Amino acid sequence: MPSQPLAAALTPTVPPEPELPADPARQRLRGLSFHQCLLAAFLLIAVVLGGAAAQAMFALEHVARQGRDASQDAAALTAQVQRLAERTVAMERSARQFLVLDDAGLRERFEAAWADARDALATLATEPVAQRLAGEWGAQAQAARDVLQTPARARPAALKRLTPVFAQLHRLNEQLAERSQQAMDRRSDAVLAELEQQRRLISGQVAGALALAVLLGLGFGHWLLRPLKVVEAAIGRLGDNRFDQPVDVRGPADLRRLGRQLEWLRQRLAALESDKTRFVRHISHELKTPMASIREGAALLHDGVAGTLTAEQAEIVRILGVNSAELQRRIEDLLSYQALASGSQQLQRRAVDVKALLARVVDEQRLLLQARGLRVQVDAADGEAAVDAGKLAMALANLLVNAVRFSPPGGVIALRFTLDGGRLCIDCIDAGPGVAPEDAERIFEPFCQGRHQMPGARRGSGIGLSIVREIAQAHGGTCRLLPSERGAHFRIEIPHEKAA
Repeated sequence: MPSQPLAAALTPTVPPEPELPADPARQRLRGLSFHQCLLAAFLLIAVVLGGAAAQAMFALEHVARQGRDASQDAAALTAQVQRLAERTVAMERSARQFLVLDDAGLRERFEAAWADARDALATLATEPVAQRLAGEWGAQAQAARDVLQTPARARPAALKRLTPVFAQLHRLNEQLAERSQQAMDRRSDAVLAELEQQRRLISGQVAGALALAVLLGLGFGHWLLRPLKVVEAAIGRLGDNRFDQPVDVRGPADLRRLGRQLEWLRQRLAALESDKTRFVRHISHELKTPMASIREGAALLHDGVAGTLTAEQAEIVRILGVNSAELQRRIEDLLSYQALASGSQQLQRRAVDVKALLARVVDEQRLLLQARGLRVQVDAADGEAAVDAGKLAMALANLLVNAVRFSPPGGVIALRFTLDGGRLCIDCIDAGPGVAPEDAERIFEPFCQGRHQMPGARRGSGIGLSIVREIAQAHGGTCRLLPSERGAHFRIEIPHEKAA
């Protein structure tokens, strides 16, 4: 890695935002922050719903005003009809009394009642339903007035002429009352019809406003939450050490700025991961050559090439050979893990009898199992799958070695193989103390050593389970730690591809 001050190395050099076409509206929208966009969304939805509520209020006010006007007109019309009926009675009484008594005061009462009746007729004449009847009523009243002009000697006969005139006036009053009631009913029906129309209109406006508000909410939600999902996915990829996909966050200004910072972090982590991989690969290759020389030298000493060894010297040579072999195995495991993690090794899929593969892996670890007094119980179904036999065998061997290392002497290790639908499942359950809860989240991380170690057991390199996970993921599957009543329960799940 190039040498540079630590502060400078950790300072985010965020790349500048790319230039966009000169669109003022779009530029203003992109310049808003997440909180401003969220506030704008709420305000827009509030304006839509508030507009619908205001329109409904105005419509109801209009209908209420029409109802009040109709009620006032109906009351005025009823009052005028009743007034006309009262004046008719007063006119008839004063006219009959005048014809009998020939009193000028009675004639004045008639004229006063007639004047008051004319005012009521003038009001009723403005109503279309009462215009014709009002005209007839005026003609009959004028006829009654003409009867009062009869000379004194002919007044007994005038009384007979007066009776049908007022009878007609009373009938006209009844007809006016009936027409007035019909007019009031029609106005009431019109108000009700207007109210129903406004109700339908308001219902449609409210439904439209709610639909528009929902669409706006969904649109703004999608626009605002989409960058958050991109950020969440980017953080997940960074957490899984996958740095191949650039981080491109679109949306509000602050989220775009966060996306550029995540992109800088991705590039930085990718560079660090590349440097780490290159360092491990180089140092591992550098260690293999002297380690091979050490093993060769130990083998020559053990064979007595340099002379006969004493018992103490032979024990030292044995210890040297065993530990150098263990160290070389760990170096090879490290190289295998780096090759799997970097994806430099491609899968070689072919038809594999998984049951036979399990038996072969168990047989290869037979000496290790006998040394620990362990027994492996294999429960495998017959079936073939298209997998990379070498890599799957490596994963199973690492699982089995891990189970052996954590199982007490005399324990039983269970290996199960099933084909569940479209997935190939391999379970490995040891007889050990299980995985500590605080280790469960990071048990598959490289170089992670569990807390529940068996007394006297040789500590491993801590990359065995990492190799298992990398191989499972290379096959498009997973390796998980499952809850178990005893021991540690690991499951490999790989999409099942039938052999051709």
